[in-house]
Amino acid sequence: SEPSSPCSPSNVSSRKLSVDEMYLSDTGGQYLDGTTDITRTVHWGVPTQLQKEAYTRVLMGNIDLSRLVFPPNTAGRTVESFARRALWDVGLNYGHGTGHGIGNFLSVHEWPVGFQSNNIPLTAGMFTSIEPGYYRDGEFGIRIEDIALVVEAQTKKPFLTFEVVSLVPYDRNLIDLSLLSPEQIQYLNAYYKTIRARVGPELQRQQLDEEYQWLQRSTEP
Repeated sequence: SEPSSPCSPSNVSSRKLSVDEMYLSDTGGQYLDGTTDITRTVHWGVPTQLQKEAYTRVLMGNIDLSRLVFPPNTAGRTVESFARRALWDVGLNYGHGTGHGIGNFLSVHEWPVGFQSNNIPLTAGMFTSIEPGYYRDGEFGIRIEDIALVVEAQTKKPFLTFEVVSLVPYDRNLIDLSLLSPEQIQYLNAYYKTIRARVGPELQRQQLDEEYQWLQRSTEP
């Protein structure tokens, strides 16, 4: 489960955006060929050092779980802590599940796939979200949510891993590169290369020049 949020805006809850805050955008849609559920957190101004470190550690957890190689029929709860480890290292945590199954033009939260104790073992072909976060009441909230497909890993014996299929850049303004390992940076660069290759030509086809330039800037190595 995820933190609950208002379903619709109102004059009571609405307020102006400013460049001095973090924004968590949980987006998604229903399409004939699938369902999307993607969350990105952004800061358009100058984030604090705590905001940058917290965001980076959430991202590290997202990457560590996404690139994990594990045996077939592993329960999601067995690998869930990989998404929390970078936060745990400095005494931080989040109070919601790390991911949930996603239906194909069905439920956005689809039972029984996920990382909790009552979810079924992970099997090739399953779609799940991977969504670590961090929240400080009254100050800011962070969540980085991707959709991942469970696929066979390139190993001698048949192991599994994840293929992230949501192709949206992360906020460079919030990443503290000094915290990332070479393997995590390598993963990021490969992910950005995939985004450029798959999304770039479609933006060009639609003549969305401003969006294409934003994508190029956001996926620099």
